[in-house]
Amino acid sequence: MDQLVVSEKSCPECASAMPDSAAFCPGCGRSMTAPARAEGKVGIFSERIAGAIAYLSFIPAVIFLLKEPYCSNAFVRFHSVQCLLLWLACIALGSLLRLLGVVMFWIPVVGPLLLMVVVTISCLGAFLLWMVLVVKAAQGETFKLPLIGDFAEHRAERPPAR
Repeated sequence: MDQLVVSEKSCPECASAMPDSAAFCPGCGRSMTAPARAEGKVGIFSERIAGAIAYLSFIPAVIFLLKEPYCSNAFVRFHSVQCLLLWLACIALGSLLRLLGVVMFWIPVVGPLLLMVVVTISCLGAFLLWMVLVVKAAQGETFKLPLIGDFAEHRAERPPAR
């Protein structure tokens, strides 16, 4: 008689046993479809630290895209490009909010209050998004933002032309 053999794998994070078809670890909840974590070293930093530093402002991101060995590393290049694109998106959002402010000030009392709420929520959202990106990069993960992340991933796949 044939017996049904259920193969099991273990979670790389907590070593819990689970079936091969599991999408998430039953022990720690880690996704089993997540990309491999960055573990190497690039320049004087580990890949994780360099990816997180890229988000501190646009200056480290530009430096990492121009300076060897950082510009050769796909992980650091991905986070640097995504950081620069996020800066551009935030500048565009700020400009849009500025134009909205001009229009909203024509509405007495409610307009300025509504504008203040929208600006506060936008700034809070941008700050939280920035924090998530820094933490994910420090954990060695490539957290892709919609639209921006796809372009950054595409740019990170191609090595820089020298």
